[in-house]
Amino acid sequence: MNEAAMSAGAGSVASRNGRISALTAERGNVIFIGNGRCYHTMDWYRNAQELLAPRIVPFATDLVESEGHLKLLRPTDPVIDLFNIDRLLFARQSTGGNIWRNLVKAAMIPLQVWKTRRIAKANTHHANLVFHAHSMYYLWICWLAGVDYVGTPQGSEILVRPGKSRIYRYLAIKALLAAKAVSVDSVNMQNRIKEMGGGRSILIQNGIDVSAILKTTASVPRERSKIVSNRGLYPLYRIDQILAGRARSAPDLPITFSYPSWEDNYKAKCFRALQRGDADLGRLPTRQQMYELLVQTLLVVSIPGSDSSPRSVYEAVFCGCCVAVVYNPWIDEIPDCMKARLHSVDLADADWFGKAVDRARIVTRSPYVPSDCALELFDQKRSLKRLAELCYGL
Repeated sequence: MNEAAMSAGAGSVASRNGRISALTAERGNVIFIGNGRCYHTMDWYRNAQELLAPRIVPFATDLVESEGHLKLLRPTDPVIDLFNIDRLLFARQSTGGNIWRNLVKAAMIPLQVWKTRRIAKANTHHANLVFHAHSMYYLWICWLAGVDYVGTPQGSEILVRPGKSRIYRYLAIKALLAAKAVSVDSVNMQNRIKEMGGGRSILIQNGIDVSAILKTTASVPRERSKIVSNRGLYPLYRIDQILAGRARSAPDLPITFSYPSWEDNYKAKCFRALQRGDADLGRLPTRQQMYELLVQTLLVVSIPGSDSSPRSVYEAVFCGCCVAVVYNPWIDEIPDCMKARLHSVDLADADWFGKAVDRARIVTRSPYVPSDCALELFDQKRSLKRLAELCYGL
C-alpha cells in the first residue's frame, strides 16, 4: 500500500493491536510524539483529540504496552509506529530493565530520526505542521530530525538530570533552543531552563480533569478514613520514609498504596514493612477509580525529594483530601484555596506522620471549593486550549 492510500485511512483503519502504518493525516496539522505508556502524555493527547476535532491527531510512538504497563492507546487511535521497541524490553520494571531500555532507545535514535523526517515529509501539504514532543527523548528526536516542534519536558528532566551529566545538559539545551516553543508546568522549571541557557519557556499547567472530579465528589459518599500514597514506587518518592514515619508515630493506621509505575527492587524493599490492614492496589485501571478512592481519603502523603508541579497532589486537593507535603517551589505558585489543603511536614520530626493525620482530620471537615483562579490554572481543557492558541498556529 502506498503512502497516499494509507493517508486516506489514517483516522479509521487500525490493526488488531491498535497500530497503523500511516504517515499522514489529511485533516490534521498536529502530530504528537511521545511515550504511549505515559499517563501525562496520554492525557494531553486525549484533550488535543477533543479540542482539535474533527482534525485527525496522529500519535507517533515507540512504546505502547510493555514492562507491565497498562495499555493506554485505543484500537481506534491513529498511531504511527516509530519503530516500536516493546518486544525488546523486560517483562517487568526493574533497575536492570531501566538501564536496558535506555540502551535500546539510544540505539534506535538514528532509525527514529529517519522515520520522523519521513513523517514530516509526507505531511508537507500542511503549512503549519508541528510535532508536539513529550519528554526530552522525543525533543531530541525532533531536534535531530530538523522538524518544527513544540516541546514539553518533564520536571526531573530539567530540575535533576542536567546537574548529573554535562552531556545530557548540552543535548537538552540544544533541543530546547531548537523548539518552536517549550511548555513547562512550574516557575521553577522556567527559571532552570533560563539558567541553563535553554531560552524562554511558556508556563502552562498540565492540568487535571476537573469536570470528572467534581462529578465524583458530588456522587460518591464522603466518609473519609483512608491514608493514601499515590506516587510511583521509586526512591525519588521516599516511600520507605512514609512507612518509617507511620511506624514511629501512628503504627496502628493502615496505608493504601496506589501507584502508576514502580521499580521492582525498590517496591520489594519498601513493602517488607507493610503490616496488617495495609492495601496494595497497584495501578488503578482508570482515573475514575482513582477519584473514587480519593473522595474517601483523609490524607494523601506525597513527600518526593524533588517535584516540579505534581498533578497527583492537585487531583487529591480537588477531591477534597488533605495532602502531606515537603516544601517545593510549586507550593508558592498555587492559589490560596489549594494551599489551605496542604500540610507541610519536617521529615526530621519523628512524629511528622501522626501530626499530618491530626491536621487532615481538621482540614477535611470542610469540603474543597475551588476558586475561579484554581479552575483557570488547573482545568486541563483550558490548559490545552491556551497551548494550542500559542503554539499550534491555529
